Amino acid sequence: MKTTVFKEKHEEMGAKMVSFAGFYMPVQFEGVTMEHENVRNALGVFDVSHMGEIWVEGPKALDLIQWVSSNDASLLVDGKVQYTCFPNDKGGIVDDLLVYRFHQEKYLLVVNAANIEKDWQWLNEQNKGIGARLTNASDHISQLAVQGPLALKAMQKLTGEQVLDMPFFTFKVIDFAGAGNVIFSTTGYTGSGGCEIYFNKEDGLKIYEAVLEAGKEFGIKPIGLAARDTLRLEAGLCLYGNDIDDNTSPIEAGLGWATKFTEYKDFVNREYLLKQKTEGIDRRLAGFEVLERGIPRKGYNIMNAEGEIIGQVTSGTMSPTLKKPIGMGYVQKAYSRADSEIYIEIRGKSFRAKVVKLPFYKK
Repeated sequence: MKTTVFKEKHEEMGAKMVSFAGFYMPVQFEGVTMEHENVRNALGVFDVSHMGEIWVEGPKALDLIQWVSSNDASLLVDGKVQYTCFPNDKGGIVDDLLVYRFHQEKYLLVVNAANIEKDWQWLNEQNKGIGARLTNASDHISQLAVQGPLALKAMQKLTGEQVLDMPFFTFKVIDFAGAGNVIFSTTGYTGSGGCEIYFNKEDGLKIYEAVLEAGKEFGIKPIGLAARDTLRLEAGLCLYGNDIDDNTSPIEAGLGWATKFTEYKDFVNREYLLKQKTEGIDRRLAGFEVLERGIPRKGYNIMNAEGEIIGQVTSGTMSPTLKKPIGMGYVQKAYSRADSEIYIEIRGKSFRAKVVKLPFYKK
């Protein structure tokens, strides 16, 4: 099992540690609900060093990214970030990821921890005949995500560069916390704003201590994976391995906005996905609220009023912010519209629910 540079620090702070995506990671520190609310109302810091980072460089860098990704990376300018997917050749998704454009011949791909090796192999296979330069830097880069409405205010104390007014999905290379240059971005996986900081793993502890110190006056807390999951679910954000995988298409997952069918862009399995977009799909990822006292979990059946199975739950929890059970799952298209009546099978009993528009929570 891999560890991040913060393993001992997490243990010192009393974290409950678990295996996640091949890494030894903190699942919680003081409790999921408290950590969740701290991010929603103030700020929290997540160790996300398990995420993967792959450089794509050279004159053919954009050509490769355009071929392997569903979104249109030609729309990026220097300092912008884009969400996209790697479609596979069977109608599913290899991974979802972020693309950072440094300049026209230099991009950073940030991929999911569980998929680093799979993505690396996929990129190298697709790169045959294209010739971009690929570097897997995942073992050398660490990352902290500081999330919440006060995150940028706290992090501004650690740099002379202006970060308070950075637009969503942008990044800068800045001098930070006396540790030299870092990549500082504003994407986020919580729905509460904030930033991500990428740096050489050797600088990790120094930067972590500085982040905690800078955030102290604002009430910063270390946050574990469990609260990360409840936060992203409230924000209606997909988790690879739950809501999207090798057998779910971007169109079915509601990611058509990140799938661009422009005339000049060809990409893996384009024709199949275009057919789904134009002719329609049989199932769709939908958000729902359970109207009775029962918490939905991954794998639970979704049924109609007649008791017929119409889908399965992919993510579910008791929402700490909304104080109600929420979830997402794939359902037959006829039941995917807002206010559709559905039922969730929980431990052999049927619980009434309704489909709602995503996200569940808006800042």
